[in-house]
Amino acid sequence: MEHVMETYSRLPITLVKGRGCRVQDEQGNDYLDMVAGIAVCNLGHAHPQVVEALKKQAEELFHCSNLYRIPQQEALARIISKNSFDSRVFFCNSGAEANEGAIKLVRRYCHDCSGRGPGIITLAGSFHGRTLATLTATGQDKVKKGFDPLPGGFVIAPYGDIDALSEAVDDSIGAVMLEPIQGEGGVRIPPEGYLTQVRELCDRHGLLLVYDEVQTGMARTGELFCYQHDGVVPDIMTLAKALGNGFPVGAVVARRDVAEAFDPGSHASTFGGNPLAMAASLATLTVMLEQGIARRCRETGAYLTERLGELARLHPGIREIRSRGLMIGIQCDADLSSLAKDALKERILLNVIQGSVIRLVPPLIISREECNEAVEKIHKILKEKGV
Repeated sequence: MEHVMETYSRLPITLVKGRGCRVQDEQGNDYLDMVAGIAVCNLGHAHPQVVEALKKQAEELFHCSNLYRIPQQEALARIISKNSFDSRVFFCNSGAEANEGAIKLVRRYCHDCSGRGPGIITLAGSFHGRTLATLTATGQDKVKKGFDPLPGGFVIAPYGDIDALSEAVDDSIGAVMLEPIQGEGGVRIPPEGYLTQVRELCDRHGLLLVYDEVQTGMARTGELFCYQHDGVVPDIMTLAKALGNGFPVGAVVARRDVAEAFDPGSHASTFGGNPLAMAASLATLTVMLEQGIARRCRETGAYLTERLGELARLHPGIREIRSRGLMIGIQCDADLSSLAKDALKERILLNVIQGSVIRLVPPLIISREECNEAVEKIHKILKEKGV
């Protein structure tokens, strides 16, 4: 790829086709996909209802800009609000854009409404994006290297420590921003009761609570949105990835009174909420709700986690299985940096994060037979690596 910037360490494979939980390379080899475009294709590849919605919309109108009314935006925003909390929605094109929009909304709300400083506390190990503001908010130094000077207004607190979080709050802070489960950080699930304590802390100090559900949203964890597991309702929630099942789209979902801090001209996106993105997202969300995808995810996730527990008993190098729905991390006591490449020989797509965690985020439509296949392939790969 001589003319493409080398910002990715790409695997030696070219994928040309996908159906359901399978993808195919240019030689015609099939692979079981346990990555789903990094938790994006939650309904699987080329889902017929999403494909049909895109075809139909493409024949009518691709783009018109937000200078004009786009009725599909209102339809999608209404469904999101009905199935989450009373909200208004800003549509954009990616998770980074959604988190950037949330950061701007926090600052605008603090300046014009709350009277608090516009600072935001985030957590160590978090990942919120690659724009300057979102990489500054990210609690991982490796993504910040070489990008100084970074914008101010962010404080990073230790993960899962409510006392440390409380100590970080002063008059300069207006919000806490976190992932209910850290994805890129290693599929890290917070301690029991921690998120409730964070909500109580925010309420006590008049802070906004922002949930980055870019990876955990859209039924990935067994509820439509991850916050619904424990009933801790955020003031702002960001979505992307699986919202369009692979079509680029993002959303900032905000409590109505918070959303009012944005007025015409305060924020914008040329392509955000375009008719094609809305068609894909409406089809995706409709399928998820009508076919009970969240419930299916809970059941399949429990089965796969049980099978992985059996696998762990065969491999002393597996230290822990962390899971919620079909967001699963296999923590190993080994360097797994070559595992994703090794897995190609077994015709399975795997993803390794933080050097030693196998992250499984397959399509939510994965069958038990495909789960069994994945476990057997992972067993063989780990055995060959001596894990």
